[in-house]
Amino acid sequence: MAGLRLHDAGGVCLHYRIDGPETGVPVVFSNALGTDFRIWDAVVARLPAGVRILRYDTRGHGLSGCPPPPYGMGALVHEVAHLMDALGFREALFVGLSLGGMIGQGLAAKRLDLVRALVLSNTCTKSATRDIWADRLALVDAQGVAALADATMTRWFSKAFRKTGRSRPWQHMFERTPAAGLLGCGHAISGTDFMTTTASLRLPVLGIAGSEDAATPPDLVRETVDLVPGSRFHLLRGAGHLACVEAPEAYAAVLTDTLRAQGMVSDPLR
Repeated sequence: MAGLRLHDAGGVCLHYRIDGPETGVPVVFSNALGTDFRIWDAVVARLPAGVRILRYDTRGHGLSGCPPPPYGMGALVHEVAHLMDALGFREALFVGLSLGGMIGQGLAAKRLDLVRALVLSNTCTKSATRDIWADRLALVDAQGVAALADATMTRWFSKAFRKTGRSRPWQHMFERTPAAGLLGCGHAISGTDFMTTTASLRLPVLGIAGSEDAATPPDLVRETVDLVPGSRFHLLRGAGHLACVEAPEAYAAVLTDTLRAQGMVSDPLR
């Protein structure tokens, strides 16, 4: 059953969607800053049958509640845990991109019962410096989210993708993000350093990077997942920061391989 829902995650209403059978293997997707759960549409459409998929809008984004900033990363982690508990999504494959990947690292550290395997996509343990984030957030505070849009699209998407004009809908999505939501989550990112936290993780981890990602370069993603013993790394050539948008077929294939490797879906070749 598919459906659009709102859930009170302890004072903040989260907008979410579930796709797939009630008895399906649980998969949870968490989004990047300045996006909503539609960034996963093309990937979800390519996943195998038999998975139950939860997507949600982070607080301050999409149709979720938007409290006044600043936010803490702990609150973002707590809210998705609250949502997963309420909906029965335990031992899930958790797929987090950028900010979502940071949320995934915090969730795996605090609630390992919820996370069977972790996909860290286009993310890291610490993003940029406090000064860089302070400058970005000051610009948003003074001029609005649109003031960051052009520079963000350059970091997010490959030159080839931008040239086709296919980045425009995603720029529109970014510009429609409430300033309070972007400021709040930006503060959460700025104040986070998960180096020690992620190095303590002991679960299956896959890193996904885009070769053209100027926001979180591949080497940074690789350094992040290398903190976890036994982790794997996959480079999507030609893709940028929103690799799920630029290369959904390849992205879905990597996730499907991960689901099979974890025994979460059957291998059709067997």
